[in-house]
Amino acid sequence: MSSLAQKILVVGGNGFVGSAVCKMALARGMEVTSISSSGKPYKTPQGHTPAWVERVEWRKADALNPESYADILPSVDAVVHTVGTLLDNTQYKQKIQEGDIMGFIKFFAGQGSGPSAEGQRSAYDILNYESAVRVCEAFIASKPISGLTRVRPFVYVSAEDVNRPIVSVRYLETKREAEKRIEEIVRDHPQYKGIYIRPSLIYHPHIRPMTVIPATIFDISSRIHTAVPSYIPMPASVLRWLATSVFPNATEKTPSALNSMANLLSIPPINVDHLAEAICISLDPAKDIRGVVGVRDMRQLIGLTPTGSAESAANT
Repeated sequence: MSSLAQKILVVGGNGFVGSAVCKMALARGMEVTSISSSGKPYKTPQGHTPAWVERVEWRKADALNPESYADILPSVDAVVHTVGTLLDNTQYKQKIQEGDIMGFIKFFAGQGSGPSAEGQRSAYDILNYESAVRVCEAFIASKPISGLTRVRPFVYVSAEDVNRPIVSVRYLETKREAEKRIEEIVRDHPQYKGIYIRPSLIYHPHIRPMTVIPATIFDISSRIHTAVPSYIPMPASVLRWLATSVFPNATEKTPSALNSMANLLSIPPINVDHLAEAICISLDPAKDIRGVVGVRDMRQLIGLTPTGSAESAANT
């Protein structure tokens, strides 16, 4: 454990992904501080407080206002940014937390990807991009306390392209824009590095039971695509061919949504606990992990897939 980061800051530690990171980091012997807009400790959807929660320092802070958390940064080895939104209207998260499937579907269908009012910043811009960039800038500007000499990772939980066309293209674009900007920031500071975690569909059978059925379906699909020889046309490969040869790109910088659909069929979903484990392992300086970490990279990190296995050459 001594080779791993000793103290980390989790931005959004009381959320679905952030809480899993806090729990896993504690299990690996790290000290954990969480900041969030409420500052409230994590509770399960049933309202329970797990035993590990009392070992986290919970702080109220605004990611867009570095002064509200600047005092924490000098003493941490790494920062993990888990804040983000799938839809422009963030009220959908309450439906997911309540397990209200029909309410979520109605909300999603009614206003999931509607545009923000003209002149207003969207939730995508604020949560997926600006909050991450502001925290990264503050982290880089912080002066480490005496004794912190290792490279300090900034881990940004991004996303695989698996949600379009159901989810607005701005979700993916703001994620990619944040990755690019963070990399520009850390590039000139050799004592820092950027790690961009790209999960696919994130599920958990107890915390998010409504995710289990789609996760099961797409896991089976990814297994089939992996098992079938690459010379046999499969739905994902056909969709990718159509995306590049027939249908235009979604925008100037984003490929057709058919490419996203192909990824959904061929990239396995990931359990939130496995995602958190991969994030914690990526903090190990001995592994020198940096840059983009996709789902198959994560599965190799946590030992679900042997390095160099056939899965990395899935039929896509």
